[in-house]
Amino acid sequence: MTDAAQMLAADRASTALGIKALELQPGSAVLEMTITETMTNGHAIAHGGYVFLLADTAFACACNYPGPVTVAASAEIVFVSPARAGEVLTARATERARYGRSGIYDVTVTSGDRLVAEFRGISRTLNG
Repeated sequence: MTDAAQMLAADRASTALGIKALELQPGSAVLEMTITETMTNGHAIAHGGYVFLLADTAFACACNYPGPVTVAASAEIVFVSPARAGEVLTARATERARYGRSGIYDVTVTSGDRLVAEFRGISRTLNG
């Protein structure tokens, strides 16, 4: 058994990027991250990998609070609009369904009122 707050505190990648939990509840999570200059690509916009990482971390928090260790079985993202250095991104993860050892989660990433990306993750709870 773990909980999302413990998992996030031990997540060195997310901590190094300044990801902060605003809300952690069973089946949902709200996280935020500020895009820095070092997170931008050659087009001067946020590298998609960082946007994905934020969404994936919110997904992980939503499916691991509380409960047994749960990991991603698959995930996909649709990038809707670019984010730039200095913008604060918010990722809101919501559980859509749980069945057996699997679950479906949607994560919406925004900058203020603007949609940046939509992410869908499929979780798998590990045995033991």
